[in-house]
Amino acid sequence: MFQTILFNPLFNALIFLYNTIAFEDLGIAIILFTFLIRVILFPLFYKSTKNQILIQRLQPELNKIQHDHKDNKEKQAQAMMDLYRQHKINPFSGFLLLLVQLPVLIAIYQVFLRGFSPELLDQLYGFVAKPMELHTSLLGLLDLQKPSILMVSLAAIAQYLQGHLMLPKMEKGRSLSPAEKVTRQMVYFGPILTLMIFFKLPAAIVLYWLITSVFSIVQQVYINKTLNIEAEKKEHQF
Repeated sequence: MFQTILFNPLFNALIFLYNTIAFEDLGIAIILFTFLIRVILFPLFYKSTKNQILIQRLQPELNKIQHDHKDNKEKQAQAMMDLYRQHKINPFSGFLLLLVQLPVLIAIYQVFLRGFSPELLDQLYGFVAKPMELHTSLLGLLDLQKPSILMVSLAAIAQYLQGHLMLPKMEKGRSLSPAEKVTRQMVYFGPILTLMIFFKLPAAIVLYWLITSVFSIVQQVYINKTLNIEAEKKEHQF
């Protein structure tokens, strides 16, 4: 079922892009393929990312609730849910996004990891032509079947920028809560994890992850600007 519902459609989409608008360049096909996936999942990513940013901006209020109701966990949970409801936030959206995205990520990972063997290409749909020759490179400069420290480094940098953009601005004189400290440490942990995981993997997988991170950066810049405009409008109303 996994093969039929996820792997085969994604693999065929990648080869279709390679044959048509990617000029028979696997690197360009992966970039276009990543863009297509992110466009399809954009509503989920947008809602989840917006919620995560709002939750981080509300952290001082959440800390106050935890302090005021530290002896009553039930009132603490209710007050936090009321705050989320007031700002129209679903605190579980990140988990739901992961739940939806994980099977897709596994399928994409397998597409790139299994390579492009003749046996795999024989499984293409009837309307997707089998390439006469598969050029597994990016613009003829980078072999996507081999590891690339350059691509991994770029992916780690993009991961850092993505995490940094999600952090709210620090107020002068305010000390960080344990939860906020962990959040800020994760900005550095993410790139380190990227280096460790992708160091020996084919550059094709790293390219997908890099373009995904770049797409997320652009999306978060847009969300940040939108939230700032909304906040300014509320201030003017009062």
